[in-house]
Amino acid sequence: MPAFGIRSMWCEAGGYRIHYRFGKQSGEGPPGRPLVLVHGLVVSSRYMIPLATRLAADQDVYAPDLPGYGRSEKPETALSVPRFAEALGAWLDEVGLDRPSFLGNSFGCQILAEFAARRPERVDHLVFVGPTMDPHARSALRQTVRSLRSLRHEPRSYPLVLVRDYADAGLARAREMFDHALEHRTEELLPRIEAPTMVVRGTRDPIVPQRWAEEAARLLPDGTLKIIPGAGHAINYGAPLELHRVTRPFLQENRATWRHDTGTLEHLQSPR
Repeated sequence: MPAFGIRSMWCEAGGYRIHYRFGKQSGEGPPGRPLVLVHGLVVSSRYMIPLATRLAADQDVYAPDLPGYGRSEKPETALSVPRFAEALGAWLDEVGLDRPSFLGNSFGCQILAEFAARRPERVDHLVFVGPTMDPHARSALRQTVRSLRSLRHEPRSYPLVLVRDYADAGLARAREMFDHALEHRTEELLPRIEAPTMVVRGTRDPIVPQRWAEEAARLLPDGTLKIIPGAGHAINYGAPLELHRVTRPFLQENRATWRHDTGTLEHLQSPR
């Protein structure tokens, strides 16, 4: 599906010039709560476009390039996970999003876990797609091997996206980001997350084995686990239709509709 209706936009937030992609709700029905897509390690919002074009049928969708990624400003050194969470909060303030829902992939789940644990009042629902890091394989060698294996289960166009995003970030910055991701302990934050959270795993994802996906869902106070057969790690890029199908009912639970005319929220109970 082409990136119909997905626009590039810019703002200044937290001292950085931030590029983000925006898709306005295109489907029928009342406007849903905005959804923010958070990309993974080194990649940018570019690989979120296939999913964003589908999700925008139900609500406004935002996909920022966090500082150091994609077309956004590049700090001298890579940000740590807590600083990424701060940058995400500053960007939300700038674009006027109070309490959206979030969907992250891979390292994006680490950023969202940090943000949700620090700022629970800013989070409605969470979706963790292929969350890292597996605490049972916290080493550079094991994660590198798993990442290389995962490429076999992604679309043929995916490596081209990676090359573009790695070129934007630079190899030195990419290594710094990788080190920060390894050091960050997502498993210690999951029990502090108050928002309803869905963990999604593809059966062909070597980066997130079934044991870790199940453990992550158990650690969450309000966690559920969904499995997508045949999908790899970057499900948002490789299997966006299936991911939309799985997440749509969850994101519409107790749906909060945004009234653009008054700037207020109204809550609707959605059938499960």
